[in-house]
Amino acid sequence: MVIASAQVLRLSALLLGLPDEHSLATLREMAAEHDWLQAAAVELEEISLQEWQAEHTRLFINGYPKTPCAPFESIHRHGRMAGPACDELIQLYAEAGVSAVSDLPADYLGTMLEFAALLIERATPDAKRQLETLLTKHLTGWLPQFCERLRQEARLKLYRRLGDGLHSWISACN
Repeated sequence: MVIASAQVLRLSALLLGLPDEHSLATLREMAAEHDWLQAAAVELEEISLQEWQAEHTRLFINGYPKTPCAPFESIHRHGRMAGPACDELIQLYAEAGVSAVSDLPADYLGTMLEFAALLIERATPDAKRQLETLLTKHLTGWLPQFCERLRQEARLKLYRRLGDGLHSWISACN
């Protein structure tokens, strides 16, 4: 199993969040360390925050007639929000001594990426087993398709590059 750096997984989780007035400055700082973000930062400097937020909303929250890239496992596995995957993940998080801190469901991709980063940092036998469970039971079954749709549907380089990076990571984990 190939392990991405915890920093890259946390960065990916951050990029799934709704952009705000500080996001572009943060992205510029991150682009200094991550070359793959540089072209995306330049592109985002040329559009308004509202346009960026609209693209985020269209892709991840409320696209019409369908949200193309819903970042929730239950949507992909069960065809609805808050499916059994949420309960399974809450149990997996509890085994690791953590709970989802966000107001989002436990099967939100950003939360799962943060959890994977934590497990990579812990590097204990239990953490490695939990990471394997997260990957095999909760990510490999839907994340490749999510990434492909993100690469196809995204109008901004930021999200296409995010799809590329996550796809490379999950493919290497198989």
